[in-house]
Amino acid sequence: MLPLPPHWKPDRVGEVWRVDYAARFEDAERWRAKQSISPAADDRFRVALVVVDMQNTFCSPGFELFVAGRSGTGALDDSRRLCEFVYRNLGSLTQIVPTLDTHQALQIFHRALLVDAEGQHPEPYTLVTADDVEAGRWRINPLAADGLGLDPDYAEEHLRYYTRTLEAGGKYNLTIWPFHAMLGGIGHALVSALEEALFFHSIARNASLDFQPKGDHPLTEHYSMLGPEVAYDLEGEPLGKRNHPLIERLLRYDAVVIAGEAKSHCVAWTIEDLLSDPNVQERGLQEKVYLLEDCTSSVVVPGSVDYTDEGDAHFARFAESGANVVRSDQPLEEWPGVVGESLAAAG
Repeated sequence: MLPLPPHWKPDRVGEVWRVDYAARFEDAERWRAKQSISPAADDRFRVALVVVDMQNTFCSPGFELFVAGRSGTGALDDSRRLCEFVYRNLGSLTQIVPTLDTHQALQIFHRALLVDAEGQHPEPYTLVTADDVEAGRWRINPLAADGLGLDPDYAEEHLRYYTRTLEAGGKYNLTIWPFHAMLGGIGHALVSALEEALFFHSIARNASLDFQPKGDHPLTEHYSMLGPEVAYDLEGEPLGKRNHPLIERLLRYDAVVIAGEAKSHCVAWTIEDLLSDPNVQERGLQEKVYLLEDCTSSVVVPGSVDYTDEGDAHFARFAESGANVVRSDQPLEEWPGVVGESLAAAG
């Protein structure tokens, strides 16, 4: 494991600032030479790090959907640990894949799209069930449907179909989230400290970041980076594409490490989609997947929702299916399975 570079300031993780790219470029050039860091293209054992939605909207205190976890500082601590993981393992991480939750105001999980019989919008964290919709408790806001270019009757029928499909598929009920990850806003950006770490990695290892936006379709949630919560509308038309090209790219790596927010939602469903992919199952590739358990937290809003148990249950099930649950401060050579064996042998 490498030492932490001089520019790293862990006490700034909760702040939002402009990364000084010019200074970090010079720092990374010097660091590469001092630490004898080779280009990522030369890696014989190739590791991909998937960073799920480490954006201000989820990870910076005071932003719209800060993932506090039960500790109250969950995503803040996760960001600090993940930055240090990147710096300490700079020479071992071949490719970094950041996902970006990407939304606009008129989407099915934002309160602007739904109203009750009196025309009032649901409060954040309202759970909208299929029974609620059938009973007329919630319906599509016809003005918002017009704004999306949708026939209001079609939009209303879609809401009924959508909530039924979620429940039939064992998904979470439709949740009305605070407006978050708004495209073009500060909340959409990566946490500044992590953006700096990933830029530093790019320069030190001559490796471009593989950004993966997700979640812009107005009529479905999109927790997983690999596909929407509901894949098709009531007429059989796709509500977004399953990201097969990304799955294929990830499977070419010797190991895939996953971290980010939130453990109970976007991280859980990303891992679920990856481990349930037929190519992964047929080729027994679950053992290539590593989950950084100390770089992810579940959604907890005191007095409203607490998904900690659900997040923990997901990770336990993933471990039973063959994935490896590890910690960020553990040397990679000590990790179980193919990572530890290969890097220990190389060392």
